[in-house]
Amino acid sequence: MKEDIIFKSEDFIFSYRVSGILIYDNKILLQKPIDDDGYAFIGGHVEAMETTEETLIREFKEEMQADIITEKLMAVGEVFFPWGERPCHQISLYYKIRLNDFHSIPLDGRFRAYDESGNERMDLDFCWMPMDKLKDIKLYPKELLPYILNEKNETIHFISKEI
Repeated sequence: MKEDIIFKSEDFIFSYRVSGILIYDNKILLQKPIDDDGYAFIGGHVEAMETTEETLIREFKEEMQADIITEKLMAVGEVFFPWGERPCHQISLYYKIRLNDFHSIPLDGRFRAYDESGNERMDLDFCWMPMDKLKDIKLYPKELLPYILNEKNETIHFISKEI
């Protein structure tokens, strides 16, 4: 079994993560834990000796049996946020992706799946959010939102500090 690139000490957590930006019919696919009101981009932690594109393909298959293709790297984020009682320093890559099989997941509304990390299972809602509603929801990291709404043909870098 491969190991996620995540380091936890008594004082902080470091995480290396990748997410996919999937837009279809002017809606974006987001995830949120069942017991939370905040949305996030779908993805997961990179495993040792795995490319970020391999991670995205694996995560979408594991979490919702979706077959995706990565199109381009959209953003690199340095994200700082509380992870339980400790601060987390996360390096995140965000790719624009598309579905390879449009019959693999529902293309509208909500559907449920789960993610497993270590011995923890997290039930998730996956939801297609209209692009014009993105400014009205709690979305993490919020600093990425302007780049998604005004997509340019360049890779951007951003910093998000919740702590």
